[in-house]
Amino acid sequence: MIAPPSSARAAILSQTVVSELKRLIYSGEFMPGERLNEATLAIRMGTSRGPIREAMKVLAGLGLVTSIPNRGMFVRQLSVRDMVEVYELRAVIFAFAAERACENFSKQDAVRFEKLLDDMDSAYQNNDGALYYELNLAFHELILDLSGNKKAKQTYDDYVKELHLFRRKYFNISNNMHNSNAEHRKIYQAISSGSPAKAWTAAQRHVLGGRSRLLATLEAPLAG
Repeated sequence: MIAPPSSARAAILSQTVVSELKRLIYSGEFMPGERLNEATLAIRMGTSRGPIREAMKVLAGLGLVTSIPNRGMFVRQLSVRDMVEVYELRAVIFAFAAERACENFSKQDAVRFEKLLDDMDSAYQNNDGALYYELNLAFHELILDLSGNKKAKQTYDDYVKELHLFRRKYFNISNNMHNSNAEHRKIYQAISSGSPAKAWTAAQRHVLGGRSRLLATLEAPLAG
């Protein structure tokens, strides 16, 4: 009888399954609204259903899948209207966080900000949308952390999870990345100069600008 895997091995296997399922969802191979069958996925990934089940819990926490009673797990669908409303709420919270970040900004934070901004410049110059997306999340997270408001950060994170499927797509467009990072620099300049009003305005415009870029990206296929 084969011994069960150690807890460390099981954790690695679960992380591997999560990463692969995220890749399949983000790439569009698994479409919004599509049912995810545990048995089929287990065969495809050469594992038991246990790691698949655990991975589904992680993906649900990320807002990528949702459970429908008596039917199973499905790739989450979000309407354009829902997306727009979430962006509007994100804009308010992120503006608040940027304003508060001015109070807690330090020289050590400046180093972190500048590295993120430079790395995002490199990412869009290399047309690496996946890397830019992750760095963008880190930039926003840094500002939320500096706000010192845990409730604002948690609420903002919840909204971000809802938008993953939409946002991943438009970060593959170089011009979107360029404009996004130019806005990031304005936010950073306002925070580093200790200008709460400017930080609020720059942060709010950035999120609403992201909404406009995303809507333009979604509408582009219809114009073709």
